[in-house]
Amino acid sequence: MINTPSEIQASLARLLPTVEKPGRYTGGELNSVVKDWQRVSTRICLVFPEIYDLGMSNLGLAILYDILNAQPDVLAERAYAPWTDMEAAMRGAGLPLYSLETKHPLRAFDVLGFSLPYEQLYTNVLNLLDLAGLPLRAAERTAEHPLVIAGGHAMFNPEPMADFLDAIAIGEGEEVILDVMAACRASREAGESRLALLKRLAGIWGVYVPAFYQPTYHADGTVAAVTPTVPEAPAKVLKRVVPTLPPPLTRMIVPHIDTVHNRMAVEIMRGCTRGCRFCHAGMIMRPVRERSVDEIMAAIDAGLAATGFEEVALLSLSSSDYSHILELVRRVGQAYGGQHLNISLPSLRLETSSVELMDLLKGSKRGGFTFAPEAASERMRNTINKPVPTAQVLDVARTVFARGWPTLKLYFMVGHPEETLDDVRAIADLCHDVIAEGRKILGKKVNVHAGISTFIPKPHTPFQWVVCDTLEQVEAKQDLLRRELRGPGLKLNWNNPRQTQFEAWLARGDRRLGQVVLTAWQRGAKFDGWQECFSASVWDEAFRACGLDPAFYLYRPRPMDEVFPWEHIDAGVRKSYLADDYRRSLRGETRDDCRQQCYACGILPVFNRLRAATEPEDWKCPEVAPKSGI
Repeated sequence: MINTPSEIQASLARLLPTVEKPGRYTGGELNSVVKDWQRVSTRICLVFPEIYDLGMSNLGLAILYDILNAQPDVLAERAYAPWTDMEAAMRGAGLPLYSLETKHPLRAFDVLGFSLPYEQLYTNVLNLLDLAGLPLRAAERTAEHPLVIAGGHAMFNPEPMADFLDAIAIGEGEEVILDVMAACRASREAGESRLALLKRLAGIWGVYVPAFYQPTYHADGTVAAVTPTVPEAPAKVLKRVVPTLPPPLTRMIVPHIDTVHNRMAVEIMRGCTRGCRFCHAGMIMRPVRERSVDEIMAAIDAGLAATGFEEVALLSLSSSDYSHILELVRRVGQAYGGQHLNISLPSLRLETSSVELMDLLKGSKRGGFTFAPEAASERMRNTINKPVPTAQVLDVARTVFARGWPTLKLYFMVGHPEETLDDVRAIADLCHDVIAEGRKILGKKVNVHAGISTFIPKPHTPFQWVVCDTLEQVEAKQDLLRRELRGPGLKLNWNNPRQTQFEAWLARGDRRLGQVVLTAWQRGAKFDGWQECFSASVWDEAFRACGLDPAFYLYRPRPMDEVFPWEHIDAGVRKSYLADDYRRSLRGETRDDCRQQCYACGILPVFNRLRAATEPEDWKCPEVAPKSGI
């Protein structure tokens, strides 16, 4: 096995001319950070278990990289999953997975930090651990091995990956990652065992150590409890949050090759108050915190100077809800209009004001406009708590076309709770109505693109009790849309329902699914998010080999008092609140925006400790104002 940076460099010189896109594997990009390996006390490699082209666009990993390297005694480097051609070459040459910055093998680091925003990456994690020459199971790793941690949205149900991770950061990472690094340094200086280090980590707010929790099951296979086994482990692991968003990242790494998002990104707001019942991010990222317009403008100026990017994305879950959105858009338009800089403002509400906002961004390209109604019938939009009247949808479409955008993209889901074929047919009817309105204004050059995904009932949402549609039900709905959504200017895209089933297994799974993940990987599963790589038969075989029924995780009704596999992970929203909202959905009742009325979801008590350490004027949370005595 190749062991040193110089040996890795020599091996790369031979391998890179033989593989596709060698720029994925070289490092040395503008704004990457190279520190002296010998002069820092703690070293971490941040790993995004996907190819460089996708991982370089992940803002969360980029933020952690910047925060960690700002610490004088910490070194942070990066690694991504090699594509299949490079992996084969690496294995053939005995080349281990290495960091891009200094070409050290991953096993030389103190900590490996995996970012897991979605479940399709699980087998890639195992593949990268194996490629790094590390034991896959946490129980098999010793003090000689790096600590393997993970974070990200998918980790709000960490149980399917619990066997493979030493620790998991639940929630926001800006502060907890520094706590983890400090604990590792202190433990090493004290000469502690790996067990003692894990106990240190379990005492950090927001850190879950799976080895210290034991799941038990009822005879019917449902979870009875997930119980801590050591006093250092809390009964529930409360998500980590930051009271005020830190300054935005400005020195983004500029990739060597085209990536999925070749742009500078500024998060203008975190969290959402809309309460869409299907939305995992909207529930787990509460409460809302905003950045000031001045801070955002300064970040754009600094970021463009440091990178030379030609596109800036102003990111949030619901950009229209940013309190100062009109002022921000006006100032961005005034500052950058006519400079051939593309400004994108994703996640806009289905309102005419959203179109007007985009129109203020002078110099932006007139290509397409995107909205996500998610459902086409008003009945279903009430069910999912996205109550937009159909007349409003058509009014917005007319405004889009009248402003010169020839293409309107509409995103929908099928498989919503209580959905009928009439609700699905309404998607086709609405798209036909929209294109008819567009042709009255722009003629034949109008296009309507409908993207159809399949609903998955995610943990920590009001729909976590919902039964998934069967494969046959999803295919019937997709067939209906393929028949009905035809004609000039109409385009339909849909996802593979088997891949949706796969994602649902892992999203809703318990710790027993860890063996399924391992077995699937051993049989060749990796890059499961890629259509050309995903193999449903491999996962079917893995379930059979492990003696588990995949239908158990998808199709059985879940009683309201069932203990979920993720019950010991506290996202800050009460289960009783989610249950009440689910019952409201069955009655077709909606909830107002949280800014209009507080429904006591549970997030306020979470912030008691933050309020104790935060001055009221520094508490930037428009969702709820700080009140004395809370």
